[in-house]
This record gives sequence, C-alpha cells and structure tokens, in this order.
Amino acid sequence: MDDIEEHRLSFGAVAQAYQQSRPSYPAEALAWAIGTAPGRVVDLGAGTGQLTRVALAAGFEVVPVEPDPAMRAALHAATPGTEAREGSAESIPLPDGYADAVVVGTAYHWFDKVRAHPEIARVLRPDGVFAPLRNDRDLSVDWVRRLDEIVQSARAHRTDEADFGPLFAPAEWATFRHAVTQTPQGLLDLIATRSWYLVATEDVRQRLRDQVTDLCATHPDLAGRESFALPYVTTVCRTVRR
Repeated sequence: MDDIEEHRLSFGAVAQAYQQSRPSYPAEALAWAIGTAPGRVVDLGAGTGQLTRVALAAGFEVVPVEPDPAMRAALHAATPGTEAREGSAESIPLPDGYADAVVVGTAYHWFDKVRAHPEIARVLRPDGVFAPLRNDRDLSVDWVRRLDEIVQSARAHRTDEADFGPLFAPAEWATFRHAVTQTPQGLLDLIATRSWYLVATEDVRQRLRDQVTDLCATHPDLAGRESFALPYVTTVCRTVRR
C-alpha cells in the first residue's frame, strides 16, 4: 500500500468521530453547483454522509458511494433510509447515464484522476453536472491561521486540479462562507479525524494535541471560552459533461 492509499483508507478507524466532528456544507453551495430538485445525485467518496444529507434535505434522490465499510456503516446510522453503495470514483457501481449530477465533498484530492474522470462521465447523463466541493478553514481569522500553522507541520499540502479533461466543459468556481460551533475538545476530536494524524506516530500526535490545547488556552479569542465559532470557506467547482 502506497502513502496516498494508506491515507485514503485511514478514516474507517475513526468513523464515528468523523461523523460527529466533520463540518457539513452550505445548502446554497450545493444549489449553486447542481441547481434544485428533483434530480438524481451520486455522492462519491461520501464518507459518513455530510454532503449526502445536504442533498437529501434539498429534495434530491441521492446514492452515496464509499469504499470504506466502517464509513458506510456510520453513514447508514446517521442517515436512516439511505444505503451507501460499496465503490470508488475509479469504479462506480452504477449504470451508464444514471445520474443528473455527481458531487464530491472534500474527497476529490484522493481520486486517481486518469481513471476517475472517464468513470464519472460514464455515469452522468449528457449535460450532467460534476461538482467537487471542499471545506477549508477560514485563514483570514487569526486563531484559525495559527491552528493551520500547527497542523501544516504534520501534513503535506494538497491542491485540487481544475482540468477535468476533454469529457467535461471548462469549470466554474464559487466560494461560500459558513461556521460550525466548536469546543476545545471538539477541536481536538476534529484534528484526530485527519488522515495525516491517523497515520502519524504517537509522539507526533501528542505534540499536536498539546499545541492545540495550548492554543485554546492562550489565544485571546479562545481562552476561557467553552465554545466558539470555527469558520470555513467552502470552495465549489462546477463542470458539465460534454
């Protein structure tokens, strides 16, 4: 197993914490990407269903696809009546032209693009939408920027590609801001669901926990507070199958 695959398949061990800690997505971000219901949506790399539930609440028919059995189980528990299919972006267990839209929530960076793009195009109807969404912490806020400085030391920065190849039209982009109520312990739980934390040595994990705890105790925006807003920027990319 190579390093990327190890990271990609590391989340199942903390599926319940992932479900509780990871942020959702703004409904307006999904609407910008794929419009309004009705429609049939495939959520690739669905994880524990954060984006699946946004699409369901908007009235779409949603089929989540997720390779990790523990993550699928957590999605089932949190989303009654919705069953995730076993599969991946490179091997989607659905017929040709099945979907009006394929969405991805903060998982596109794990895809093997050479294999995934033709497979995504295959399951989309003509003029169907492919829309990767990504949640990132809002680095315009001082304490969030300091948090990012702490965790950057433990991971390699990844950037998502904008070129989806000849099967798709040129992409459009938009950003949406939102926030999640967080606590010092919740922030530690969130950090502990990141792939770079899950594959790190225990001494690296302890150092990160200590630094995050110190940040919560000493930063003027956080010290003494039981809860606080953790701001995010959701970046949405939208392209159409030719």
